[in-house]
Amino acid sequence: MNEDLRNIALGVLATGLSASFGWLGRTYSWRRKLRRKREFFGLPGSAECLLVVNKEAGGNGAVHRFDVFALLELSTLIKECGAHTRILPHDQTHQGFGDRTEFCVGGPGSNRRTAAHLATLLPGLTVNVDTERGPDQGSFLIGSERYRMDSGVDEYVILARLTAGEGGRPVFLFCGQRAITNQAATRYLARHYEELARRHRSGSFVLLLKVVNSQAYGPDVVELVADVTRAARTAPAAEPATT
Repeated sequence: MNEDLRNIALGVLATGLSASFGWLGRTYSWRRKLRRKREFFGLPGSAECLLVVNKEAGGNGAVHRFDVFALLELSTLIKECGAHTRILPHDQTHQGFGDRTEFCVGGPGSNRRTAAHLATLLPGLTVNVDTERGPDQGSFLIGSERYRMDSGVDEYVILARLTAGEGGRPVFLFCGQRAITNQAATRYLARHYEELARRHRSGSFVLLLKVVNSQAYGPDVVELVADVTRAARTAPAAEPATT
């Protein structure tokens, strides 16, 4: 009888120890994953970040519904990091960068803040913001390569993480040819941030993504076209002066 009780007690103890070690292992893994996520997004616990809101291109100041969806997805990421969000309209964000993480949604045609970031941080990237319809409307010129959109079929968006300024906190840009591509970029970031953190150890990157057949698949089918970091961050050579 005593032997049986001892075996039962040992079994209960072993089960308890196994459960404790399993819980400790899961807790450690969760904390390590959270730490890496906070490092990638530059969002330590209780930090404040900026969410720069654009307007609907050609509209009356309203935010396009797909951009609203993008903002909601970013808000979820920020909340998971335990950080706080300060939401600012694009035309009222009069401050530098680097002191706090910034998420900037929309192309230069709908977001002045994006236009400033492109001019300052990505001089090799030009976005056509013509309002008149034409083959180059909304196209990207990256270095010497031009990327035109076929609305609803093949559309492009820039996803960038840029570190600059004294504080070193990143600026995330979601610069798409249409609002639905901005949402596609935020969803791509949410799904692939661990892979991006491993691949781009230097911190900054500029990715060209293609949203495939958005009229059928919405923002879900996204392909990585190229890493255009070098071309986008390199200012075009000045044309020789004419005499």
